[in-house]
Parts: sequence; structure tokens; C-alpha cells
Amino acid sequence: MDTSPTALFDSYEQELLQFIDTIRTKLDSSNGENEQEQRKASLRRVEMELEEADEMVSQMEIEIQGIPQSVRAQYHARLRSAKAELSKYKKLLAESRAQLARADLLSSSKGAGAYSSSDEPYGPSSDRARLLDGTAILEQGSKRLMQSQTIALETENQGAEILMNLRTQREQIENSRNTLQRADLAIDRASGTLKKMVRRMYQQRAVTYSIIGVLVLLIVIIAWEKLSG
Repeated sequence: MDTSPTALFDSYEQELLQFIDTIRTKLDSSNGENEQEQRKASLRRVEMELEEADEMVSQMEIEIQGIPQSVRAQYHARLRSAKAELSKYKKLLAESRAQLARADLLSSSKGAGAYSSSDEPYGPSSDRARLLDGTAILEQGSKRLMQSQTIALETENQGAEILMNLRTQREQIENSRNTLQRADLAIDRASGTLKKMVRRMYQQRAVTYSIIGVLVLLIVIIAWEKLSG
């Protein structure tokens, strides 16, 4: 199993490219369908694929933070390219939806004369269809907003964890520095004590030599007096 810092990014990128290929195929096939309901179903599937692709992009944005600075620029470029490709297919989906809505409007306007005397509160069926489409778009927008908020909260939590880790590391470094300072002070004190001990040893040695010298001198004097007497 690849455990390099870029492995997960590469994996998400491969999945994203597969999603984009699937989206391209489904958009092409939906444009060739004649029945409106089939086209709507195909476009709904494309929308679901785009949502999953957005999640892949979010994961790539998270993983890119752990890539080394020396190669992060090229991965940023790959991420921008993937986002641009995804944005293109979002625009194509919007255009396909608009074309489908116009086709619904034209088909409903052809039969509008048959409903001109109707007591139906919403008017022609195309109005209901547009209302349902508008409601669906609002629900989708709300869902995407909630997903964006979730991603923002996750990113905020990760940022808070990183700050906590950095703070902990700073405290550890400060504690280590204080420990080193205390060790330096202890070494200085021990060095001073050793110097005092050495100085006292030399002083005691000098006193001892002086006493020995005096004793030797006394012995010599006493022996000289005895011999001369």
C-alpha cells in the first residue's frame, strides 16, 4: 500500500476523473433521448454524480495541505484543472436543464387552449412543472449549502486541531528550553563548587608542605645541636 503524502490525493483525483467521464457520457446520452421524463431522470443522475465529484474535490483540497511544499504547487495546478473541468460540466447540466424547461414550456403552450376555461388554481400544467422544478432547485441549493457548511465546519475543526498541536509543541519547546537553562545553571554551580574545592585542596597542600618543611628544619637543627654538643 502506497503511504506517500500524495497517495490519497492521486487516488481522489483518479476517482474524480472517472466521475467526469461518467458525467460526460450521461450528458451526451441524455441529449439524444426523445422522451422528456427520460431526459429528466438522466439529468438527475448527472446531478448526483456532480455532487459526488464535488465531495472528491473537497477531499483533494484537504489532502493537498499535507503535501510537501516542494511539490505542492503542481498539485494545486492539477486541482485547479479538475475544478475547471467540473465547472464546465456543471454549466452543461444547467444548459441541458434550461433546454428541457423550454421544451416543456413549448409542449405545454401547444395544449394551453384546451385548458383555457379550466378552474384549475395553478393554470396550465407547465406552471405546475415549473413550480416543481423551482422547488427542486431550491432543495438542491439548500442541500449544497448544508454540505458546504459541513465542509467548512470540518475544515475549521481541523484548523483548530492544528493550532492546538502547534501550541502544544511550542509549550514542549519552551519547557525543554527552560530545562536546558536550569541544567546550565546547575552545571555553572557545580563548576564553581569544583573550582572552590580545587582551590582549597591547593591551599591545604601548601599548608601541609609548610608544616613538613618546618618539621624537617626543626629535626635538622636538633640533630645539629646534638652532634655539635
